[in-house]
Amino acid sequence: MNTEQILEFAGNHPMLVGAFVVVLAMLFITELNRATRGFADITPAQATRLINHENAILIDTRSIAEYRQGHILGSKHMPISELAGRIGDLEKHKKKPIVAYCRAGNRAGAACKLLKRRGFEKVHNLGGGIAAWQADNLPTTKR
Repeated sequence: MNTEQILEFAGNHPMLVGAFVVVLAMLFITELNRATRGFADITPAQATRLINHENAILIDTRSIAEYRQGHILGSKHMPISELAGRIGDLEKHKKKPIVAYCRAGNRAGAACKLLKRRGFEKVHNLGGGIAAWQADNLPTTKR
């Protein structure tokens, strides 16, 4: 395909080309944000390794109702709405790995951003949240 054909296509299909440019820009911005946010999404298997080998701290950022339906054993319940006010409870763990999770990963991502801004060094988001944990047949508790 030469330049003339590309320009002809763009002239004949401006909406399609515009949509492509928008999608491309959104993809670029998403990847740039992911690269610069300062924490990584990890799998349940990677979280398990951090828990078992590095004594990672688990933070459940879901609501109390969600937490009562089942949570990862040993996790600290800190709803995202309360995290900023309760972050002092985590100060002694600043150098330990921290794995935040929610139902699917969005609220935990916000928690990770807050923890990084507050100086926590090894912050991770459980990619896919507790749903991914349960999909991997890993245990949860209601206690």
